[in-house]
Amino acid sequence: METPVTARLLRFYILMIVAFMLAWPTAWANPKIKVVTTIFPLYDFARQVGGDKVDVSMLLPPGVEVHSFEPRPGDIVALSKADIFIYTGSAMEPWAEDILKGVSPHHVLAVDTSRGIDLMDAADHAAEPEDLHRHGGKDPHIWLDPVLAQTMIDTIARAFVSRDPLNEGLYLSNAQSYKNKLKDLHQHIEIALASCEIRTIIYGGHFAFGYFARRYGLTQVSPYNGFSPDTEPSPQRIRAIIDTIRRLDSRVIYYEEMIDPRVARVIALETGAHLEMLSGAHNVPKNALSTTTYLEIMEANVLKLKAGLRCP
Repeated sequence: METPVTARLLRFYILMIVAFMLAWPTAWANPKIKVVTTIFPLYDFARQVGGDKVDVSMLLPPGVEVHSFEPRPGDIVALSKADIFIYTGSAMEPWAEDILKGVSPHHVLAVDTSRGIDLMDAADHAAEPEDLHRHGGKDPHIWLDPVLAQTMIDTIARAFVSRDPLNEGLYLSNAQSYKNKLKDLHQHIEIALASCEIRTIIYGGHFAFGYFARRYGLTQVSPYNGFSPDTEPSPQRIRAIIDTIRRLDSRVIYYEEMIDPRVARVIALETGAHLEMLSGAHNVPKNALSTTTYLEIMEANVLKLKAGLRCP
């Protein structure tokens, strides 16, 4: 037989459960999609498209140089708990397909954002006769072209819709809104770099701005033979860059983020050019993950290019 105390306790627990469910209706009815991305542009793209419907994390720890990254056992565990895994493609993350073999394809949706994009060969970056040497592989830096970035956004939005069709309208609306911002960025860059006195980006790091340069009628030269972090520039390549700087009367040599610019420093000392960081947007510092955006990085790059290329 139920006592008055037991009845009061039962009513209390029922009220507590109802109150909790009313306070957290979204958590019960529609839990957030767990999204794991590899590099910063994908992290930012995913949070722009997904909004508060997704929980986005990044495999690459903030502040770590992307080319030297190798996934750890803990990363594979985190990936196995995700709903969606977003990566750039085998050209950027050659290890991605290997770790995907260890997770269930029925649970984790793998999204290759390079799908539908015609990747450039390394040889496509040849800017001058002396630059026509053989590179290996494809250029993975598609996100540095704001037009190609719009294709990546569409790919991400479709993935979110497939996992959460009830919120299709939200994802597609967010995607279109962000694509409009990318279109504005593209138009801004076109105008900003249309009349530059110098049309060559002299980059003291590995090739990264090939898609960007092609989009805006520029060329890119680098002392490195392609994209691999293991390559080392030859004395002949360094001499060629020095000659190019002098011929163009360039006063700036750019270098890549999160890598010691020792080669660029040597060239700068030889030519009198000053060093300027031009971000490939692969990653951001530890204290900037939640506050920095892809658009801000690209806007900062444009200002540095305008100054270095002597644009009006």
